Amino acid sequence: MASKPPTGDPVQDAPQVEAPKHAAAGLPAIGHTLLMAQQQMGLRRTAQTLLKVNQKDGFDCPGCAWPEGDKRHTAEFCENGAKAVAEEATLRRVTPDFFAAHPVADLATRSGYWLGQQGRITQPMYLPEGAERYEAVTWERAFGIIAEELGALDSPDEALFYTSGRTSNEAAFLLQLFAREFGTNNLPDCSNMCHESSGSALTETIGVGKGSVSLEDLHQADLIVVAGQNPGTNHPRMLSALEKAKSAGAKIISVNPLPEAGLEKFKNPQTPQGMIKGAALTDLFLQIRIGGDQALFRLLNKLIVETEGAVDELFVREHTHGYEEFKAAAQEADWERTLAATGLTRAEIEQALSLVLASRRTIVCWAMGLTQHKHAVPTIREVVNFLLLRGNIGRPGAGVCPVRGHSNVQGDRTMGIFERPAPAFLDALEKEFGFAPPRHHGYDVVRSIEALRDGRAKVFFAMGGNFVGATPDTEVTEAAMRRASLTVHVSTKLNRSHAVTGRRALILPTLGRTDKDVQKSGRQFVTVEDSMGMVHASRGNLTPASPHLLSEPAIVVRMARATLGAESSIDWAGFEKDYATVRDRIARVVPGFEDFNARVAHPGGFQLAHAPRDERRFPTATGKANFTAAPVEAPEVPEGRLLLQTLRSHDQYNTTIYGLDDRYRGIKGGRRVVLVNPEDARELGLADGSYTDLVSEWKDGVERRAPGFRVVHYPTARGCAAAYYPETNVLVPLGATADVSNTPASKSVIVRFESAGREGGQQE
Repeated sequence: MASKPPTGDPVQDAPQVEAPKHAAAGLPAIGHTLLMAQQQMGLRRTAQTLLKVNQKDGFDCPGCAWPEGDKRHTAEFCENGAKAVAEEATLRRVTPDFFAAHPVADLATRSGYWLGQQGRITQPMYLPEGAERYEAVTWERAFGIIAEELGALDSPDEALFYTSGRTSNEAAFLLQLFAREFGTNNLPDCSNMCHESSGSALTETIGVGKGSVSLEDLHQADLIVVAGQNPGTNHPRMLSALEKAKSAGAKIISVNPLPEAGLEKFKNPQTPQGMIKGAALTDLFLQIRIGGDQALFRLLNKLIVETEGAVDELFVREHTHGYEEFKAAAQEADWERTLAATGLTRAEIEQALSLVLASRRTIVCWAMGLTQHKHAVPTIREVVNFLLLRGNIGRPGAGVCPVRGHSNVQGDRTMGIFERPAPAFLDALEKEFGFAPPRHHGYDVVRSIEALRDGRAKVFFAMGGNFVGATPDTEVTEAAMRRASLTVHVSTKLNRSHAVTGRRALILPTLGRTDKDVQKSGRQFVTVEDSMGMVHASRGNLTPASPHLLSEPAIVVRMARATLGAESSIDWAGFEKDYATVRDRIARVVPGFEDFNARVAHPGGFQLAHAPRDERRFPTATGKANFTAAPVEAPEVPEGRLLLQTLRSHDQYNTTIYGLDDRYRGIKGGRRVVLVNPEDARELGLADGSYTDLVSEWKDGVERRAPGFRVVHYPTARGCAAAYYPETNVLVPLGATADVSNTPASKSVIVRFESAGREGGQQE
């Protein structure tokens, strides 16, 4: 039987702390999965849902974007995927009575964990101007409010349409279509906060802003470099691919400021041998200082260039541009400066070089540890240089592998959710739908917050996500949101964003991935694109949490009809009736989706074309893969300060908090902790178990403080610290972003430590 949600907010700053683990998954993962599933869904519903996760006739996990192979396990999910499903398929409900009992001021005092545990929202809710509580509202009235506010704007560019990565291809395509017919390219999305740096770097260097490898490539690789990524928590099913690669003889180098259990040993719960013994994964652990990755890859590139016969000269000559300029820059790489920037030893880098030179097929995987720095884009360009030197793009077992974090974040971008759309995409949209879309660029996430702050944006619409919880500079962001005339959130469950509102606010409850979607033409399915460019169907199998829910496509359609009315010649109502009609239009607008409905009907879907991977053709400005030669950067940290990275716990997915434990790191029953190297802690006078305030330092001189964190002595890289987000987002300045991509630099925050003057055990 499912359990009831917590009534009180648990203490989050007094955890039990033990030694970190050195293996991931195994029996503890199975036990934790079943416990959380039973608490949220009960036994029968657990079986009903988990056996359909990531199956060809089932629904796509609402968690990460890791792909599935053609052959599926019966249990094709990981621990954190099961948590995501359990939270969505929960039997707990948030009804109008809940909102009557909890004014917005009360919701604003609650933790993200408590809010998320309350359950599925059952009816549209409206917060009138000056009201203390949300109240139930009809769908017709809700769309009328949106149309009223949008119609009152002086310019369409005063509206913002945000998209979370859970949004389906169909809903994303409709949302961008509506926004552009309305007259704006203000389409910020969660990519702006994570892999925008990857897309920027890859588009410039190889011509496609996506990864170039498949699961089969990982299985065939000789060497896999995992940099700035913790797959054991963030993409657990990736561990199975790494295990298979290891069994075929691959070597693995992990590059990270923290040792992570999932990259040490994987106890595969799918096999008896895996459960009992497990598989060691990492052959070489490079415990790099935060932000030192560009320096590491630049020195490795210099050493490759200097090694006779190491460069694939035929590939470089036929397929690349800019090699000589790059070579000159690489030869300036200096051992002393590199060792200082990385914190590594010469012997470690030489060992890495030997593994690189022994490999004919190399893949580099990365995530936020590379993308969320000021110099993130040149860092990823340097990774591309590293692969180009030895011809490791466009052949089996080799390539770039940016591991996307949310299940359809890549598909949303493919569908046109982008504030800087390509002219060719807008041309196709205009030809298909007969209106002239705006050509000027819109706002990304950071610029959207600035526009709200400065009064240049007045209506904020979010298709999923937890915008307030995910974005940087919490106090600035929340103040900006409160300046809006209307905030609208399409949601399945409560989160912090529902408590930080404009003058008026709407919560529009929607179907989840697990829910059946039935429209006038019959049962529907939606589609998603995974991290490796596979597009496939997703079909929920549960009766929706409430008869008052609408699907995401239906919400966009009805908003468009209410707002645009007779001025639009598009058959919006037809899109809601039958999603196949949406896919027919996608097929005529988005390259690679020709004959979309027929191809996605194939079990498992289809793979999108990728010119560098498939043809060694590089659609860049030069027509070739581009070497680059940016100056090497690394964060400079004043004496007495540390460089903080924000990260997830194991009981967390993005801003969704499933529980208060971080099992692999030895943290139980709390989140307000800061991980500090014991030597750094001694020098700074930070006793293990003491409490401190974290204060970030940036060039604007503004004090940003996260109070009351328990110090945990932990084997981080020297000079580095780590703490969980969203609690530490308050420390990340809005203006501290990556060059080119404008992604918040959440992985390199200079902090000082000030006495908290308190004991643990207080409420968050």
